[in-house]
Amino acid sequence: MLEARSIDVCYGQARALTGVSLSVERGELLSVVGANGAGKSTLVNAIAGLHPIRSGSLVFDGVDLTALPPHRFIAHGIAVVPEGRRLFARMTVRENLELGSLVPAARRERGRSLARVSELFPVLASRLDTPAGALSGGQQQMVAIARALMARPRLLLLDEPSLGLAPLVVTEMFDIVRAIHAEGVAILLVEQNVARALEVATRALVLEEGRIVAEGDRATLLADSRLREAYLGVVGDV
Repeated sequence: MLEARSIDVCYGQARALTGVSLSVERGELLSVVGANGAGKSTLVNAIAGLHPIRSGSLVFDGVDLTALPPHRFIAHGIAVVPEGRRLFARMTVRENLELGSLVPAARRERGRSLARVSELFPVLASRLDTPAGALSGGQQQMVAIARALMARPRLLLLDEPSLGLAPLVVTEMFDIVRAIHAEGVAILLVEQNVARALEVATRALVLEEGRIVAEGDRATLLADSRLREAYLGVVGDV
């Protein structure tokens, strides 16, 4: 479905990603984990078209996206939930959600999409006319995810969805991730909460200093004590 081939991403002369190759299959949930500064958010932004790729290629369902402008990525079926949510605080929940369905194909399905996200996030259904900035942090994260789903993506990019949330809300957030994945949406999840990220993943990658240093399912990664401690930040049994 998605294939990144030896992509390099730079900030000026500083290299943030070096030779990163990965794939996301249809219906897969791929988690990308690693320490702060490993390049996880840079990877998401590159796949979303928000940061230019200096070299390498990005192919989605046979279409080379590498040279396309960012607004074309969503038309091809890729939507992103950015780190920090980036909602329009003075706009209502409904208005924020409608911004996710501006491409023609999604606009035609806006009513059905709104019903879908209202079912997935019942707390938002009763607050559609509330300013997004008046919601709790967890509810704002739900709006950010729902807004991306309004685009009816085939690949959803989630950048640190649990960041800054209380433990009980984190549990709820990962239940939502599971529910979205169960509907058949492919997900690329970037997350610092390693245990949660591996728990929901079909497969996972470990990113370190802009390079992929390990790949496999949860059991494979956690069986390696060096990876557990050095890259995953997990000491002892999991």
